[in-house]
Amino acid sequence: MSTAPLLSVGWTDHVTGRRGHLVVDRLVRGVASGGLRMREGCTAEEVAGLARGMTMKEALHYDPTARYVPLGGAKGGIDCDPRSPEAYGVLVRYLRAMRPYVERFWTTGEDLGLTQDLVDRAVAEAGLESSVQAVYPLLDDEAAARKRLADAFAIEVDGIGLDELVGGLGVAESVLVALDRAGRGHAGTRVSLQGLGTMGGATARFLARAGLRVVAVADVRGTIVNPDGLDVEALLAARDAHGTVDRSALRPGDREEAGDAWLSADAEVLVPAAVSYAIDAGNQARVTARWIAEAANMPVLPDAEEALSARGVTVLPDVVVNSCTNAWWWWTLFGDIEADAEQAFDRVRGAMRTLAAGMLDRAAADGTTPRAAAHALVAERLPVRLVLSRPRPGAVDDHALVMCCVGCTAWRECG
Repeated sequence: MSTAPLLSVGWTDHVTGRRGHLVVDRLVRGVASGGLRMREGCTAEEVAGLARGMTMKEALHYDPTARYVPLGGAKGGIDCDPRSPEAYGVLVRYLRAMRPYVERFWTTGEDLGLTQDLVDRAVAEAGLESSVQAVYPLLDDEAAARKRLADAFAIEVDGIGLDELVGGLGVAESVLVALDRAGRGHAGTRVSLQGLGTMGGATARFLARAGLRVVAVADVRGTIVNPDGLDVEALLAARDAHGTVDRSALRPGDREEAGDAWLSADAEVLVPAAVSYAIDAGNQARVTARWIAEAANMPVLPDAEEALSARGVTVLPDVVVNSCTNAWWWWTLFGDIEADAEQAFDRVRGAMRTLAAGMLDRAAADGTTPRAAAHALVAERLPVRLVLSRPRPGAVDDHALVMCCVGCTAWRECG
């Protein structure tokens, strides 16, 4: 696949001067999928890397027997602190500016700094029907599909929404596969997490329930540590919408340390689940863990990963590890699963165990890293051709240039 994205759009908020970006890496069946993040310092380069990652995540979940046929990859990003009083207004104005893309090409949702509830509210205020309306023309029964997804978003399991849980379950399953292959028992294996938001919180829950011991959790206020194990459920109940834990919920054995203490915690598994670029060449030497599971997008920089790999640390890459939030949306919307927690969990577990095991098998066979193995798997699943076709009703032009997966039997109009 080429290195240049299909489309890059820059935006400046006329009220605050804040910058925003949209990158469409490629279109498949005329549509691209990828979330919208908001963080101070978000750059066009960052968004482009995330969009490329979304193309890869979509391709990895291709199943010729499924109703869901993967889409292209895209990403949006806004350079603004999501806690700022001006953040919501910036979000609404960004979505108004991006309205033509959301209507026709780009399906989006929550990412770092934003919740789906907030995105949905801003989407409505911006005059859009839905953050995923671009995919509606590809559905067999739009009304039934939209109801199924809405019903799924209304499901809670032990106080946490199903939409929040599926991504963390995928991360947890990837970790468990790696432990199983190494002959490492789950009970007592120690975990340190950066971030207790949507992805980090769900990951912590599922790893704790699998018998692992969460010994450190970092949020914006610092790192909470307990070598004997933190009470994950109590911390989840005490966090705010941004994943910050109310310290009044801490137990006598819990202690607070510096914000970066999660990195060097005495643990076998490290889960960066908050920000990109968290582990770089300068701080990677502090890592003592045996495995790093990238629950966040792009948290380990390439030079850091090279150094970690050289000293025996296995990095489980984001393109596989955190791919199930996106896939769950489409499995549900297209009707591969119903609005049901057990169906969702079973699908995530099966998909992630297959993907993670395949990646680690490929890495062992090729004598390479899991990331290189994942990229090789993507390359096998994502050969493309360019076709001139009528991609779907309401296309901008009578004929549109569409990037399309070779062998996709669901896209017969390509000819």
